[in-house]
Amino acid sequence: MVQSKASDVDGYLTEVPDERRAALTKVRQMCREELVGFSEVMAYGMPAYERDGACEIAFASQKRYISFYLMRSEVREAFGEQLAVHDMGKGCLRFRRPEGIDFDLLRDLLKATADRPGKIC
Repeated sequence: MVQSKASDVDGYLTEVPDERRAALTKVRQMCREELVGFSEVMAYGMPAYERDGACEIAFASQKRYISFYLMRSEVREAFGEQLAVHDMGKGCLRFRRPEGIDFDLLRDLLKATADRPGKIC
C-alpha cells in the first residue's frame, strides 16, 4: 500500500487488503486499550499514537509486510532478546503475514511504552 491519504484510522482500515484488515484492526484495538492518554492520529499516511505531541507507536500495511513502529529506544532495548527473533529494523518490526504477528509481544511493547514517557528515536 502506498502512503494512505485517509484522514482517520477508520478510513485507513477500509483501504487495507482484506487479508490484513482483521489483524490490523486487532493491532488498533490493542493500541487503544493499552495506550491510555495517547491520541490516535494519522501521521505519514499511517495510524499513529502520540503522547504530548510526539509519535511513539505506529503501524502500517506495506507492500510486502505489516509494520509496527516502536519509536522508544529504551523499550526496544528492554525487549532486545524477544525482538531479535523477528524481522526488526531500527524502529520497525515487520511481519510478512498476518498469521505471523506476535500479538502477545505487541501487547507487552505497548504496555512498556505506555508505562512512562521516554526518549523518542
